[in-house]
Amino acid sequence: METYSLLRQFADSWMLLLLFTFFVVMVLWVLFRPGSTKTYQDVANIPFRHEDKPAPERQPEES
Repeated sequence: METYSLLRQFADSWMLLLLFTFFVVMVLWVLFRPGSTKTYQDVANIPFRHEDKPAPERQPEES
């Protein structure tokens, strides 16, 4: 079997499965990791901050 055919079969089967699994894991990690809600809410409110009334500074979280 040629090298190209072998690599093509690998890419079409196992690499596709590996990359899809990686994508699903990253989406789940972003959505369900602890403490992410506060971070996402803070980032989502950036357009609504004004110079005359800035958003309150967040305190660093203690571990």
